[in-house]
Amino acid sequence: MHQLNHTWTQSFLLAGFPAPSTLRPLAFLGTLCIYLLTLAGNLFIIVLVQADAGLSTPMYFFISVLSFLELWYVSTTVPTLLHTWLRGHSPIPAAVCFTQLYVFHSLGMTECYLLGVMALDRYLAICRPLHYHALMSRKVQLWLAGATWVAGFSAALAPASLTASLPFCFREVAHYFCDLAPLMRLACVDPGWNARVHGTVIGVATGCNFVFILGLYGGILRAVLKLPSAGSRAKAFSTCSSHVTVVALFFGSAFMVYVGPPESRSKGTDMRIALVYAILTPFLNPIIYTLRNKEVKDAFRRFTQRIRAMLKGP
Repeated sequence: MHQLNHTWTQSFLLAGFPAPSTLRPLAFLGTLCIYLLTLAGNLFIIVLVQADAGLSTPMYFFISVLSFLELWYVSTTVPTLLHTWLRGHSPIPAAVCFTQLYVFHSLGMTECYLLGVMALDRYLAICRPLHYHALMSRKVQLWLAGATWVAGFSAALAPASLTASLPFCFREVAHYFCDLAPLMRLACVDPGWNARVHGTVIGVATGCNFVFILGLYGGILRAVLKLPSAGSRAKAFSTCSSHVTVVALFFGSAFMVYVGPPESRSKGTDMRIALVYAILTPFLNPIIYTLRNKEVKDAFRRFTQRIRAMLKGP
């Protein structure tokens, strides 16, 4: 591992995944394809929700906000992953490294809060259908969406700033982007206190949101089971299944990486799990929310018909 004087931290070195040089071009192309498909899929959802009146509901508004977030989330880490596939060990300025750390965790915390808001939306739609549109007005939607961004970027301040304030004796980051645990391992001092603060902040935020979501889905389950017909129960469950899948992917991988001491995980584990929540989840979200969604398919059909009509002209 490259050592440096703790008074000089102008740059770090991203190690990336260990791989033979013959496989690196293939890994680069595969990652690039997934990245471009992720951007295209999330942009597709944003454009479709904005263009089709049939999707002008609170649920699809929050899905479009999630897609917008995923565009930035995946773009925070994938460029450095692509660079390490091509060049191997990649230098990154300390300022850029700490900025990446803060933005990545801010977006991750924002998604955590946004998933809670989306669960609240489903709860009100199913359990309070008569008051749903009054409770979830356009003004309330915008306020909730904005609150998730403010809360996310505020919650990430403490972990990111504490990590940036550490004195570093080594510069090789055993990851493909700047994350908390790999950076703390480079410190000249014992980062145990920092790790406890990080675990508390991230654990409380994710844990409270997860419990909040579980409580809402407990209420949804009770309400759905009281519905008179199997068809109505199936329809209610179908509106929640996509969100439940995304919640399981996001919170499962986040708890594995950020809750618990960094030394408890073997080397390389963080990188492999990070692929799930930093790349795989943003890639799968558009598929999860559209593949079995009849409303989105109908909206896409209407959208393509309008495009064809515009291309044909008068």
